[in-house]
Amino acid sequence: MTAALVAAGLGLSPITASAAEGPAKPVTPGQAKAGTAGTAGTAAKAAESAGEKFHSPADRTVRTALPGAGGKAAADHPGLSAEVTGESYSAHRLGLTTKITGPDVDLDVVVDWGDGTTEKRTVKGSDEIYGDHVYGEVGQYVVKVTVTDVAGGVQAVNQITFVTSGSEFTPQAPTRLLDTRDGTGTKAGKVAGRGTTRVQVAGNSGIPAGATAVVLNVTVTNTTDGGHVAVYPGKGARPDTSNLNYTAGQSVPNLVIVPVGEDGSVELFNGGWSSVDLIADVTGYFTRTAASGYTSITPTRFADTREGLGTAKGRLAGRDTFTTRIDGLKGVPKGITAVALNVTVTNSAEAGHLSVFPGGSPTPTASSVNFTAGQTVANSVIVPVGADGSISVFNGAWAGADVIVDVVGHYSKDSKGALRTIDPWRAIDTRDTEAWPGRLPARGYFTQLFAPEPEGVAAFVFNTTVTNTADSGFLSVVPSPLPWAENTDPAAPKPPRPVSSALNWTKGATVPNLVQTGVGEFGIINFWNQGWKDADLIVDVFGIYETN
Repeated sequence: MTAALVAAGLGLSPITASAAEGPAKPVTPGQAKAGTAGTAGTAAKAAESAGEKFHSPADRTVRTALPGAGGKAAADHPGLSAEVTGESYSAHRLGLTTKITGPDVDLDVVVDWGDGTTEKRTVKGSDEIYGDHVYGEVGQYVVKVTVTDVAGGVQAVNQITFVTSGSEFTPQAPTRLLDTRDGTGTKAGKVAGRGTTRVQVAGNSGIPAGATAVVLNVTVTNTTDGGHVAVYPGKGARPDTSNLNYTAGQSVPNLVIVPVGEDGSVELFNGGWSSVDLIADVTGYFTRTAASGYTSITPTRFADTREGLGTAKGRLAGRDTFTTRIDGLKGVPKGITAVALNVTVTNSAEAGHLSVFPGGSPTPTASSVNFTAGQTVANSVIVPVGADGSISVFNGAWAGADVIVDVVGHYSKDSKGALRTIDPWRAIDTRDTEAWPGRLPARGYFTQLFAPEPEGVAAFVFNTTVTNTADSGFLSVVPSPLPWAENTDPAAPKPPRPVSSALNWTKGATVPNLVQTGVGEFGIINFWNQGWKDADLIVDVFGIYETN
């Protein structure tokens, strides 16, 4: 394949890489079906999953006499109670069921949602009523139901304390939480094959005890064989999904958004049979308190050293840094707190790493992208912006390399996209020939319905992996501009081919990358193989950003 053909996305010339072990394969394949363009089924499991339940039984009802009703009214009443059950159906939403027991008279019911809003209605005797409420901000709310029997002179009150399923993001400068090479966050020494290491997150490096999830850049290095790494909540069940894959001699990073375990820790599993070193750098965390929500945008290029876009033209010199402004430009609003990026390095003269950090801040020891000489590699990065709305990129190698920075989304206090993490599940695995019609076709795409009701869905969090590659190429992940009827109609026009890339691969390589993408008007996402040879695609779902 020529470099010109690869250039449809990042314009990166293909290089040769050694073969890698395939990603972890689940015992049970994802429920969704898929095919080539226009023949996919649905993958609505994540969007339909509900959150926690909140319950207060009827015997917790507190009855009081109404003013002027007499002191014995409450005690002598034949029975007035309210059983209250709440369930979170999305990041900001509470569904409330109230089972009322009372005499066969008119009863006034008032639901106080705890955010300054109330709902009133009248029922006749014992009844069951349902309410639905969307909170303007994530957090904890006391929801109180008051049932009043005016004729009987009695008021009955019951309540629940509701906590939204959604969490908002607080960015922080990249900080190393784990490094098995020197004993940071754990005892020094490699993680054994099929072994795990645990890192404390809550209460560490300024991360509060109430953190629900954390953003980590996880790197595996000093590898002697092939394998994969899975990251999951501390003391939780290890998932069948993987976060990154490696081969002998590789140093591989990948961004991970992972829930924090009940003990405040995160577990890292080495799925290979030989020991490896693991590194984890935190760039922010999520809490169920007001902070910054997420907004997805069409991937937009902000910096490219090959063209002089956003910085000086020419390779970023070894041990040098460039700074580029993000907020207030190209559709990104001012006042953002952090930015979601896809950062690519290419044309590197020798091995090294990139560190992406807030503009005006000291260069961290944490790395964002690791590379070898001549390698083209991309990695997702979530990083705070500096006081002037800028980010900086440091080339940790001793020789020059080209750097490309694409913005895929941003966090701000005005954004309402709150993260709801879910148990990881595999939505696509083209290696499973019983569930899938074949590999992701060259210059073709799979169409997948992820949000049957897309209103309120800001973005999905995927870990995408391409494996069993026969040539170089890149993957594009974009919302479909076409409704489902046109996607499934072979005679309908095909959607335009996107030009942005989510990850790049070379012949024989297995490449993962985190992808945060919106769902567009129709809740449908297209996965494009921009190479000229078929490849296998694996998509694991880790979370949803929701505005309702």
